[in-house]
Amino acid sequence: MSNPLNLHGKVAVITGSSSGIGQTTAIAFAKLGAKVVISGRNVAKLEETRQHAEKAGAKVLVVEGDVTKEEDNVALINKTIEHFGQLDILVNNAGIIKTGSIETATMADFDLVMNVNLRSVFHLTQLAVPHLTKTKGAIVNVSTVAGLRSFPNVLCYCVSKAGLDQLTRCVALELADKGIRVNAVNPGVVETEIHKRGGMSEEQYKQFLEHCKTTHALGRHGQPEEVANTITFLASDAASFITGVSIPVDGGRHAMCPR
Repeated sequence: MSNPLNLHGKVAVITGSSSGIGQTTAIAFAKLGAKVVISGRNVAKLEETRQHAEKAGAKVLVVEGDVTKEEDNVALINKTIEHFGQLDILVNNAGIIKTGSIETATMADFDLVMNVNLRSVFHLTQLAVPHLTKTKGAIVNVSTVAGLRSFPNVLCYCVSKAGLDQLTRCVALELADKGIRVNAVNPGVVETEIHKRGGMSEEQYKQFLEHCKTTHALGRHGQPEEVANTITFLASDAASFITGVSIPVDGGRHAMCPR
């Protein structure tokens, strides 16, 4: 039997693929034979992703862009079709985190987090649907355990990702008759740059990762490869009868309660 995880001939768009989970997913897809379209704002880091993906044997298209800009999203999908002629997989990975409570978060914080984490996914999904319909493709949204559980002082982030999980379920139902599957992964703490970009110092981040030994049932934080493996599964034919799910990839954090 052929390997159902084989992505040979598939064309995948991965947003936020200049680092972390997005970069790792692009490389994982490349190793399985996919043609990858990588997108983000950091051109130098995108070049690193391109080199790794090409070393794995993939054909790669680099599209610089900001997911909060509608014209950039239109360009991303159009360039994908112009270059590769099809779209099979959309991975909505781009995301940001900002700290702040109902008392301290600003409206600008709220709008920015919503625009990156939720509005952009809505828009890119709309743009991708006509092309995914032709290939009976798959969408994988990168959410977080904070979309499933509540945490203080990251209010905008939690709300945006809870919205993303609901978007995932609703769109899965709406696109099921087109043969398009829509799922999400919900990572726990994964060692990427997102928290430091969100304002943590190196020392704070070190302590944060150490704290994961008690907040995650498996006693540690995760690695990007562990999330990329689940994204790959959901994007592949191995998950052909799965749609509308949000899968925690969080070392059991979603199942834990304070004691």
